[in-house]
Amino acid sequence: MAPQTLTQFSSGVAVIISAIVITIMGVTMIGFGWVPHLSLILAICILLAIGLYKGLTFNSMQAQMAAGVMSGIGAIYLFFFIGLMVAALMMSGAIPTLMYFGFELISPEFYYISAFVLTSIIGIALGSSLTTAATLGVAFIGMSNAFDANIAIAAGAVVSGAFFGDKMSPLSDTCTIASSVVGIDLFAHIRNMMYTTVPAWILTVILFWLFSGQTVNADLSQVTVLQSQLINSGLVHYYAVLPFLVLIGLAIGRVNAIYTIICTTITALIITYLHSSPSFEQLGGYLFAGYKPAETLALGEVGGMLSRGGVQSMFFTQTIVILALSLGGLLTALGILPALLSGLKDTLTHSGRAIFAAAMSALSINVLIGEQYLSILISGTTFRSTFEHLNLHPKNLSRTIEDAGTVINPLVPWSVCGVFISQALGVPVLDYLPYAFFCYLSLLLTLLFGFTGITISHLDKADDGLNKHI
Repeated sequence: MAPQTLTQFSSGVAVIISAIVITIMGVTMIGFGWVPHLSLILAICILLAIGLYKGLTFNSMQAQMAAGVMSGIGAIYLFFFIGLMVAALMMSGAIPTLMYFGFELISPEFYYISAFVLTSIIGIALGSSLTTAATLGVAFIGMSNAFDANIAIAAGAVVSGAFFGDKMSPLSDTCTIASSVVGIDLFAHIRNMMYTTVPAWILTVILFWLFSGQTVNADLSQVTVLQSQLINSGLVHYYAVLPFLVLIGLAIGRVNAIYTIICTTITALIITYLHSSPSFEQLGGYLFAGYKPAETLALGEVGGMLSRGGVQSMFFTQTIVILALSLGGLLTALGILPALLSGLKDTLTHSGRAIFAAAMSALSINVLIGEQYLSILISGTTFRSTFEHLNLHPKNLSRTIEDAGTVINPLVPWSVCGVFISQALGVPVLDYLPYAFFCYLSLLLTLLFGFTGITISHLDKADDGLNKHI
């Protein structure tokens, strides 16, 4: 249930308060380097002070903050299970095996396409764009010298593939947040994203094909080293991909996301005991703190790639979600979000305008604050009622905020992803930005489909996944 509005501001005052909040969060995160949690807490404190000035009690505002958190409680629960699944997929060898065979896709002649396709596959397997870029991406940048490749193009391919994986992986936190904040099933969200994501992926392959033939005389020795490290981990087994088959099968069958993840985790744990026998004490440690190979240092770059997962790894994201949803509940309760939307309601009369407004909201938050989580959470919370009013299925909104939120963040030089990736790859954001084709093609396609009505679902025509609490 949406939080009840306790007070009301004029549109002009609401704009001023919103600008102050966004400015404070932007300055503290970009200028002072604060983690988002601290900036969110500061913003909440400011809004609580405004509420007290308006005569509201703390208990009433706290109740509305709690109501905001409840709107996304599915994501908070789901993250626990995702942490377990990632650790299980690592220790079973499912992800290492997929990575090993993925390296076979590297082609000297089609180096940029290989970089894009492989990071797409590994990005889905890892569910983290930053991990993919910091491990496999760094390897590709290193190989670019041996391949005599253009480093900026290679970086664009890595970023495109890594964020394709982040956007489409059921292990991804952004994917989970986007589906939960609008109240739809995780796999219904992923299926609907394919309408914009698959064409964007194919167009990206075609664009990178235009750069083919520049790297024919290539040295694949670094690929061989990575494959050898994977073999040395003892986790590469042909049967280890079975958990992924279970995951895909149940997802296609539209089984609830948590049930799907539980079944996948159980399958992975069974396979783990086929080739290794961790004690229950070790197993508990892996499931909570994340899997770490016994010889992490000896495995070099691969050791870092395989040290992933665990319930603990989800705490950072879960706390951001709780605080951001609390902020959204407070903004709604104070009447700030309703006042902002009231100024737009006369213009948001059809799907194209609503999708454009939601997309520009997510994009603007990325540019102003540099935080992809907030771009998804705030835009999803703000426009959810608007989409319902226009009889648009919520999955249109979740797809829009991913296309304009998740994949745009690495294109902003001062954003969290932009700063991290540019430092990890050693390539400035403005250098790889023209070649990160997938990122801006996703945004352009979601705007195009919004105004043409292509793939836009309405509540009376398609209600799969709606209000399935994950």
